[in-house]
Amino acid sequence: MLQLPFQDRADAGRSLAAELSSRHLGTNTIVLALPRGGLAVAAEVARALQAPLDLVVVRKLGVPWQPELAMGAIAGGTRVLDQRLIGDLHISDQEIEAVVTRETGELERREKLYRGGLPAPDLQGRTVVLVDDGLATGSTMVAAARHVRSLHAEKLIVAVPVASSQACARLKSEADECICLAMPDPFFAVGQWYNDFQQVTDDEVREILKRSRTPA
Repeated sequence: MLQLPFQDRADAGRSLAAELSSRHLGTNTIVLALPRGGLAVAAEVARALQAPLDLVVVRKLGVPWQPELAMGAIAGGTRVLDQRLIGDLHISDQEIEAVVTRETGELERREKLYRGGLPAPDLQGRTVVLVDDGLATGSTMVAAARHVRSLHAEKLIVAVPVASSQACARLKSEADECICLAMPDPFFAVGQWYNDFQQVTDDEVREILKRSRTPA
């Protein structure tokens, strides 16, 4: 039986891996993480599935005068905007483009840093398991899911240890399957469902990816 809170992201990843391992996803499966926190979860999933591990870099688009409040997200060439929020707050097109330009630069910096010159994987015809450490609103995962779809993956499974019921419902329409191990209520933040929710560093991201590419 699932026990909350999770000890840490690795513990959550093992629980998620146990659920996914029973599904016989096939040999053409790849696990993609949303860095940074999602990578520590996804590493356990990839190990259990004996599948390659890679990432989808996503950037939240924050409201210009309140950056913590998301008005959307970007992943690759995919942009997702919360038009209702943008309209309610009277955010101009120029303000949106300024945020997009800044976050696109940071996205490209992280892509280069994390991949170390290696190309992004070819997803055409593959089963993709898209993993994060949790979903609050689901905005960044929606951008990641649509980006993966644009690369012609055959099947998309969104998989997270914990999520708000609203976010999980939102992702069901974006993926072939959405696996949320726990949907506690009330749900305020992902971090409340982990005993250890330390920030994952860029160096840790690169180390996890390096280990995943090194034969045992």
